[in-house]
This record gives sequence, structure tokens and C-alpha cells, in this order.
Amino acid sequence: MPTPFERYQWRLDRPSTRKLPDLLVGSRPKHVLFAQQYDRALLDELGRTADRIRVLSQKSSTAAALRNLLAHKRALLYFAQPSTRSFLSFTASCQLLGMSTSEIRDLPLSQDHGEEPPLDALRLMSSYADLIVIRSTVPKLAECSAYLMNDMDVLNRRSVHVVDGGLGGDENPTQGLIDLFTIRWAFGAGAPEDYGFPDRFLELQQRHPELLPGPDGKTYVFVGDLGGESAVRSLCILLTNFTGVQMRFVSPPSVELRIQPELREWLRSRGIHATEHQSLDEAIEEADILYSTQISSDPSSPVSQVTAQQIEACSLTPERVRRMKDYAVILHPFPRSGEIPSVIDDDPRALYLKQARNGTWVRAAVIAYLFGVEAAIQEIHDASMHG
Repeated sequence: MPTPFERYQWRLDRPSTRKLPDLLVGSRPKHVLFAQQYDRALLDELGRTADRIRVLSQKSSTAAALRNLLAHKRALLYFAQPSTRSFLSFTASCQLLGMSTSEIRDLPLSQDHGEEPPLDALRLMSSYADLIVIRSTVPKLAECSAYLMNDMDVLNRRSVHVVDGGLGGDENPTQGLIDLFTIRWAFGAGAPEDYGFPDRFLELQQRHPELLPGPDGKTYVFVGDLGGESAVRSLCILLTNFTGVQMRFVSPPSVELRIQPELREWLRSRGIHATEHQSLDEAIEEADILYSTQISSDPSSPVSQVTAQQIEACSLTPERVRRMKDYAVILHPFPRSGEIPSVIDDDPRALYLKQARNGTWVRAAVIAYLFGVEAAIQEIHDASMHG
């Protein structure tokens, strides 16, 4: 029996780098599916746009100007895989730019559980929106939807932007951008007036003059379920745009929980020095950025074969936090299930709640770039700075 995506199988089977031209219109992104779509120049531009959106959204006059930019556009949030945090973040991002939103979140009625071919449903849904954000239980649905929209372009029929909203088996490109923006913010890459704590990095450099701004020259320690966490893959790929990056991967020994061979090979090909460990104690003191992920308690997951001692070795504790560098950053994409106890939340190095808030600005910046209004945002920002 043919698969729902048989028509696009040859495109799906290509290496990611060969898919990238299909995601562009000219030199600009049309769809957002892979972290490989971003080079350093684009990452810097998106970071600046996110900074400007954050600043502008704080004042009623400039927030109103933002909302006028895409008031004529509509977004469909297709969240057949539940994710309340991502759904709310995308909704808030669209609202910042004035977009109206529709949603599909009723799993029993969605095409994930029905007989309708998924791409037929997405083609119909594209009639009602200018942007579709897809988070589905069907792997590769976002990617195939992007190819479908491209085919519609060729036929001079209605075609819309597609954004992958994240799925364990795919990537989570916007979460990776949020993580990168938070690191950029924490280490002072950008104009001081764009930051909630403008003196933070200056104070850090007084104590640590060797510390570079932004993501460059840092040691990243990833811990938890590294094989199934799409945000880890996306962030690691984005970090290969920066210099002096080292990575440490800490996970239980189960092969499903370790970083996957494709990511390992990608990092090797980009000259990233990476090591693998089974205990956080082996890497905690090296961490400039510690990125913790949930180790699932689902009995059907690979973690069911992992001992409590192995899980504890990959969990953050107050004692381990005390061994970290005084400027280190602790991140987590949420949800969590005990790998970071709540007592750590008040530590100034714990930036995962700030990381979650950053999602609004970063996803708004991505949407702005898809619709080509980032220059208008800069104009509003510059006028407000000199007005």
C-alpha cells in the first residue's frame, strides 16, 4: 500500500543540504524546516530583529505599529501533537505582528487520526491562511507540506509558508533559534540597550576578561535524552556557525538516548570537538552553557531500560550547580520531569524561564522575515530611538 508521502519520498531521502534550495524564494527563506537553513549572517539578522521586536512591544505606540505590519495576514496553527508552550508562543508571536490565527488542536478530529490523506487536508487548509505552523504526530508532514506548497507555486496556485513547529523525529528549528538567542542575550552579543540587563556581560568580562561575547568560544554540555530531543539537534547544528565551540554530550548508555550518528557525523564534518559521557560529573565544571533535557518516564520509552542510578548521573542537583562556573548558563526546552529540581530555579544562572519568554520575540522575528517586514521593523525601531 502506498505511503501518504510516496510522491515526495525521493525528496525526503536526500541529504538535508540538498533540500535547502527548495526552501528559498530567491535568496530568502519561504519555509522553516531545518537548522541548516541559517548561516551566521542570517542568525545575526534574526537576533537583531528579535531584539527590536522585544523593545518595540513594550510601548503602546510602537506595539501598535508592529501590529499593523501583518494585520492582513492569517496564520493556521496545526498542533495535532500537543505542546501547550509552543502553541502559546507561536500565538503570541503572530499577535505581536497583527496576524489573525486559527487553530487545529482537536486530536480525535484531526487527520492524524482519520482517513483523509494528510497532504489533502493541508492543501485545503492552505486556502484559509498565509502561514501554517505544523506540529504533528506524523513525521515529515511539515517537510512534505512545504514541497506541496512549492508544487502549487509551479502551477500558479495558492501557496503559503510552512514552519515546522517541532517534533521528536524531525527538527525543532525555531526552538534552536530561541536557545541561540538566549545564549546571545546572556553573553552580551548586541547593542546594550536591547537587553534587560545591559551591564551583565560587562560585569562578567571584568571578572573574566577572556570571555568572548555571544556563542563563540564556549563549551556546551548537553545532558539527558539526546537521541530523541529535536531541540538538541537543531541547536547543535546552529552552533556550527560559530568559532571555538566545544560540545560534551552526557546521557545514559542506551543507544536511543545518545546523540544519533547523523548528528555526530555532521559535527565531525564541521570540525566541532565533541565527547560523550555517562555522568554529568565528568563535564559539569567545563560548562559555559549547560543544556538539560527531559528523560522521559514513559514505560514504553528507551529510558525504561535505564537504571535510576544512570538517570541520577544525568540530573542536575544543587551540589552539581555549586561546581559550575559563576557565569555559566543553564537552559532547558521544557517540559521537565525532575532532571532540574525547582530549587535551582532561583539561581541567577538558571535562564530557562527567560529562554521560554524569548520564544515570543524569536518566533515573531522568523515570521517577520518570512513575510519580508524585518526592514520595516528596523525603521520603527530606529524612529523610536531618535524620536
